[in-house]
Amino acid sequence: MLPSSTPIQPMRQLLHSLYALAGPERYLFTPDDLRALVPELSDGAYKTLLSRADSGALLRRVCRGLYLFEPAAPRNGLLLMHAAARLRAGYFNYLSLETVLSDSGAISQVPISWITLMSSGRSSQIDCGRWGTIEFVHTRQQPAELAEHLQYDARCRLWRATPQQALRDMRATRRNRDLVAPAQMDGSNADEPV
Repeated sequence: MLPSSTPIQPMRQLLHSLYALAGPERYLFTPDDLRALVPELSDGAYKTLLSRADSGALLRRVCRGLYLFEPAAPRNGLLLMHAAARLRAGYFNYLSLETVLSDSGAISQVPISWITLMSSGRSSQIDCGRWGTIEFVHTRQQPAELAEHLQYDARCRLWRATPQQALRDMRATRRNRDLVAPAQMDGSNADEPV
């Protein structure tokens, strides 16, 4: 047993704190989250620590700005959705486009390891390595305009468009609709702003 005055090595301190804090609901961490666990380190020492931690088996970089604590990660296949929710927490986002249409059966081919969201933030594709890709497509629509066309999906931690709204988003963003079942193409207004 070390005397109480002996400082804990930074790596042990970081991992000890992660084991204490992490769980199935909280397993993705930003660099700022992790920085708060070792506040006494200089910026340079913290960057070195983060690099060393990422090369180990417990902490993995999912993408720029997000780390996965492997021991706490649930195996439910929702990591990309949870990552999208964390990455754009300050924006209006909702699952839509091919992701929603695939989930509803309107598209026969299921996008593997790729999720699509509408976002008040800028359009971008975020490569999450072995986990897949998150695609954000910019929208000017406001939450109040879409209230009746969205439902909160607690498992995903994101709002989810109805299939009809997803189809309107497909049309408004000029996405390829060749895979959408013809029966799904009727009755959607494509004139709404995106």
